[in-house]
Amino acid sequence: MKKILASLDFGNSVAEFDDSLEKYFVENQAFDDLIKNKVDIVAGDKGTGKTALFQILNKRYGSIKALAGVEVLAGFNPAGSPIFQKLVREQVLTEGQYASVWKAYVVALAGNWALDIAGRDHSHSFQLLAEMLDETGLMSKDDKPETIFAKIINAVQRTFIPKELEMEFTISETGVPIITPKISFGKKEEQVMKEVSHDEALTLLDRCLGELGFSLWIVLDRLDEAFQGFPSVEIPALRALLRTYLDLLPYKNVRLKLFVRRDLLNRITEGGFVNLTHINERKVEIKWGEADLLHLLCRRIRDNTDVMKLLVKENEPPISDEELFYKIFPNKVDQATRKPTTWNWMMKRIRDGNKVYPPRNLIGLTKNARDEQLKIEGRAPRPFVEGTPLIASEALRAALSSLSETRVQDTLLAEAIPRVSNYIQKFKKQRAEHNQVSLMAILGLQGESLDAAVLQLVQIGFLEELKTTWKIPMLYRDGLKITQGKAFPAEPSTEESDEDDE
Repeated sequence: MKKILASLDFGNSVAEFDDSLEKYFVENQAFDDLIKNKVDIVAGDKGTGKTALFQILNKRYGSIKALAGVEVLAGFNPAGSPIFQKLVREQVLTEGQYASVWKAYVVALAGNWALDIAGRDHSHSFQLLAEMLDETGLMSKDDKPETIFAKIINAVQRTFIPKELEMEFTISETGVPIITPKISFGKKEEQVMKEVSHDEALTLLDRCLGELGFSLWIVLDRLDEAFQGFPSVEIPALRALLRTYLDLLPYKNVRLKLFVRRDLLNRITEGGFVNLTHINERKVEIKWGEADLLHLLCRRIRDNTDVMKLLVKENEPPISDEELFYKIFPNKVDQATRKPTTWNWMMKRIRDGNKVYPPRNLIGLTKNARDEQLKIEGRAPRPFVEGTPLIASEALRAALSSLSETRVQDTLLAEAIPRVSNYIQKFKKQRAEHNQVSLMAILGLQGESLDAAVLQLVQIGFLEELKTTWKIPMLYRDGLKITQGKAFPAEPSTEESDEDDE
């Protein structure tokens, strides 16, 4: 068994580190809508596959028939600190000023990319584009997102931290460059730079892309990482990005494609957003059903040729995904009659309070189980016996505990704002189910403050709202040492049972 398990590979749960991602990728509805240009905004919870979708789009777009004439340009850096994080280090701007920053970035990124392909002598329009980028200080030696965005940030810094000024000014909310007359920075004197309107710059850019015969998709991802912990910047900056997206819609040759966490999108549009219906019409949410997840997992299992030769005889007919799953895992984790099947057991434990089933959690759980089983085989080796599952119940229970600890740290606490993170920590070593009285006691809040805190915990999937109570999903219990049961006296007729969660 140990030898077989050592060769069993479920892939990596993090898309950025999965070398076989393209082989395992499932072309879901979100991907289909995106390549057909039905949507521009891909929303999903962490671990549901936004980054995987972008990576496949970026690799395959040249060979996808529906994307003939479309070029895909990453407007972010896939690794390292997000380039947009530079905005949190600057003075907080207005929503209109952030919109100016985003539009300047689009023009600079796409303009330098187009000039790198065709050169300034390609046509009169390209000569005008090169002159505009020169005059606004946005011309770059390369078209890397890091380089271009650094130029935008330098322009912001020139605006807000000059040493001497000849006149008072601010960032323009209508012009692409963020520059005005002569500013002195110590010994160096900056040149006077030209201001160009957004419409003028974008119209010229659109015309140049049309001459190349391309429609350019600029993809932006990692937006949640860029502004994490800085709500004073996050909300106006991302609302401005949505405004910028809407303002670009009339230009047929340049389009923003935004990959954003679902809860973040809801947070930046709550309280009202002009033309929200336009946003929703061009948005798709990544959702995974149980059948999709089983297929995704079994595609990865089937890719293990040596393992498959042992599990399925050459002369046998093809087996279903469910049959293959139960050759790897036991029928049940807990053998009592009323206990769920192993697949249902997994589904209940990888989801959050919003009933979101991230593939990342499923792959993480199965990888952990395989590693735990290898440890068990090291202590008490078993021979391979046909019909005996490779992974036993003991390994699955240990795998869940490990997954829970990881997700509490890298998802739940890492992504919550400090106030909400403090709320979560207060549930440590408590019971799993709560009513309003127990929540009041744990959080130390009441009235509207309690309602607001509970709503935030529900929105991030930490609390699942039932009819009159709230329950912490199994995914987070081991990581916070939360035990099964109610944190309040049960009704006289109610028996507290371990079956409640199943």
